[in-house]
Amino acid sequence: MITAEARIRTTPEDFAVEEVLGFEADGQGEHLLVRVEKRSANTLWVARELARYVGIPAREVSYAGIKDRHALAMQHFSLRLGKRPTPDFTSHQHPEFRVLGCARHRRKLRIGALKGNRFRLVLRGLSVPSNSLEPKLGLMRRLGVPNYFGPQRFGRAGANIPRTAAMFSGKDPIRDRKLRGLLLSTARSLIFNALLSKRVETQSWNIPQPGEVCMLDGSHSVFAVEHVDATLLARARDCDLHPTGPLWGAGENRTSGRVALLETEVASDHAIYAGGLERAGVQAARRALRLPLRDLTWDASAPDRLMMEFFLPAGAYATAVLRELVDFTDSNEVQGDADAD
Repeated sequence: MITAEARIRTTPEDFAVEEVLGFEADGQGEHLLVRVEKRSANTLWVARELARYVGIPAREVSYAGIKDRHALAMQHFSLRLGKRPTPDFTSHQHPEFRVLGCARHRRKLRIGALKGNRFRLVLRGLSVPSNSLEPKLGLMRRLGVPNYFGPQRFGRAGANIPRTAAMFSGKDPIRDRKLRGLLLSTARSLIFNALLSKRVETQSWNIPQPGEVCMLDGSHSVFAVEHVDATLLARARDCDLHPTGPLWGAGENRTSGRVALLETEVASDHAIYAGGLERAGVQAARRALRLPLRDLTWDASAPDRLMMEFFLPAGAYATAVLRELVDFTDSNEVQGDADAD
């Protein structure tokens, strides 16, 4: 099979993401919910700039998630103003971001407090005619894609992986709480991706197996599967439920039989990370092995260009979608500037 090649992020507009909170500001409270459009700007830097403009400490600005720097991104920030008057952002001009709107809200915006993100991606320089990818796109829309963690989880050129090993071995004690949390996430993501790769090899990443723990689509509700019957398989085909893999940590993962054996083998292959997570007291959890793409649409009218639009739930990665379609080159990696926020 010929692998299609393409370039992404030729311009920031080629990687557009819109954050979807899933709720509206309630119109009152000590926090100001601010909707921002940023272009080639770091989320943390925008947060600091907003704090400086309204005259509050940077720690009083929060957000639901980090957005790619090399993108055109719409996201929300909450500013704890207390009894201060609502600022006028109409005179705030900056080449890298602009305030689209704001409203009072009772609660602080916290990490993960969003429904998901809507993406509009443009792939350029395709090595095959764009319309030749339509059958694969149709299959992805019907079956979903493997729910890999994206490279952002592992740092520039995967640098977080050896540092995580050094932290667990005691060679590089990490005192900074935020950095330690980041490296713990790196370890969980590494084990999960390795397990998912094994399930992809056996073509069981989207098909429930005896001893499986499945997750209901659109929720974090899980249940153990002792026997696989026609009803369960039909629900899996309809993307109503998904097999899961381990987010490794202390406590049982609830799987049994061959599924449990495979997960134990993968953890053994990554013993320094699995053991480190357990000693750190990180609680075991589950993540769906499949990422559904019910809202996937595309435009293949230009032979060397493809435009895709889709919605992903919180915690999912657009690169997981792209990797199933093309072998892509990130233009910012080529330029030596590949760090995401």
